[in-house]
Amino acid sequence: MILWHNPRCSKSREALKLLQDNGYEVEIFRYLDSPPSFEQLESLHKVLGVPAIEMVRTKETAFREHGLSKDETDEALLNAMVAEPKLIERPILVRGDRAVIGRPPERVLDLAAE
Repeated sequence: MILWHNPRCSKSREALKLLQDNGYEVEIFRYLDSPPSFEQLESLHKVLGVPAIEMVRTKETAFREHGLSKDETDEALLNAMVAEPKLIERPILVRGDRAVIGRPPERVLDLAAE
């Protein structure tokens, strides 16, 4: 399992703690330190199975600064997340060909237990 993690985010830290406290081994992907490519985000988008807008932190200043709206195409949103990784919603747990956004953080346990 891979956790897309931002250690400065309380929800991300909470999800990691929940996984560790329940005995799950998880690989940490610090996407702000090593920004994902368009292809990685596109692949994540497919396994999440949600509209790309659900992967975006729309309240981030960068969302407005880039002139983005909730009506953008998935491609435009993925490109925006490549340019500004802080726009990526977190945490995200990936397990094989499935993934879940950890909002609330307890959602990661549902996927981890499968």
